[in-house]
Amino acid sequence: MKVRATIICEQDRHILLVRKPRCRWALPGGKVEPGETVAEAAQRELQEETGLESDDMLYVMELETSGTRHHVYEASVVNLDEARPQNEIFDCIWFPLDAVHNLDTSDATLRIVRAFQRRL
Repeated sequence: MKVRATIICEQDRHILLVRKPRCRWALPGGKVEPGETVAEAAQRELQEETGLESDDMLYVMELETSGTRHHVYEASVVNLDEARPQNEIFDCIWFPLDAVHNLDTSDATLRIVRAFQRRL
């Protein structure tokens, strides 16, 4: 089973989403590298994909879907206005939480966003 660190960045009821070329919108994140914790992977992936720096990660939930275990963190970000697509990421947007279901996303992304909304 793949283990993935997934990050939620929320600002004013908007959530940061990213996408690779010709792919669906997703939450920032990626696989955990050997020798790093899931929280370290979350911080690394957020920085690599968006340029954002987190000063704290709050563990939110775990979601298991077809062969992937998502460990979801909410990031406390110090430079929110500096989100830019980097590395393999083609685009990133701040999108209204209550409208994410209108985007082309994976079922896992939609389930994570809905669970996060219930916490607010």
